[in-house]
Amino acid sequence: MVSEEQPPTTWERVERWVELEVVDPMIAFRDPSQEWRRLFSELLGTFFLVLVAAGGGILHGKGQISLTAAVVAPGLMVASIILFMGAVSGAHLNPAVSLAFAVRGDFPWRRMAGYIFCQMVGASLACLFLLAVFGNVEHLGATLPGPGYADWQALLMEIVLTAGLVSVILGTASGAQNVGTIGALGVGGYIALAGLWSAPVSGTSMNPVRSFGPALVSGDWTAYWVYVAGPLIGAAIAVGCAIVLRGAGGDPISRAAGSGTLDRDAKAG
Repeated sequence: MVSEEQPPTTWERVERWVELEVVDPMIAFRDPSQEWRRLFSELLGTFFLVLVAAGGGILHGKGQISLTAAVVAPGLMVASIILFMGAVSGAHLNPAVSLAFAVRGDFPWRRMAGYIFCQMVGASLACLFLLAVFGNVEHLGATLPGPGYADWQALLMEIVLTAGLVSVILGTASGAQNVGTIGALGVGGYIALAGLWSAPVSGTSMNPVRSFGPALVSGDWTAYWVYVAGPLIGAAIAVGCAIVLRGAGGDPISRAAGSGTLDRDAKAG
């Protein structure tokens, strides 16, 4: 008599999901032969992020869309990017994020230069596209301290906002990868929420290359230092918070904790 095959248990389904959504992408993420794909992914993802963020700034400045639409759109775009290419490059899209992953020990320092270069190229190409479409108007959507706010106020806002953003990323990422629905909702939702209340103060950049593209192409470097120093300091604060909350990175336990799942075998070992 042939016994019927038993359906997988709930735990077996969970283990299979973790293998497909977490383990396999992490293995592929470490394959050196695929680095060119990861670099192209960062360039493409950053292009779309800056296209929407700076483009929204231009159209809001022209009075054609609301501030709400301009600040929510980048969050939705980041969520989409994480879903469609997070498993390829990790969807960093931001030097502050790459730096945070590297300091945590989850991302090799030797790959930092390539990632940041491609992020800068993607941001610049997006702004060149916007320049071709709209001309050099509204500072090409550059992030600037709002009317009535000084550089130091914008700096403090960027520090705090980036600390929150990178904390969300480190808490939802799998190793050095923004992947899956949870990461997309968490990171995209935070970007939209931060923009809804803070955009009038600093423009809610939280990303040096998001500010780099418009500054380079428009030639307006006003207060650009704010959008480099602020995100980098904020990322450093987030890494410190992550150490307190989850311990040092770079090992299977912390990577699993950072993605919300604990590997039983690694824990037992």
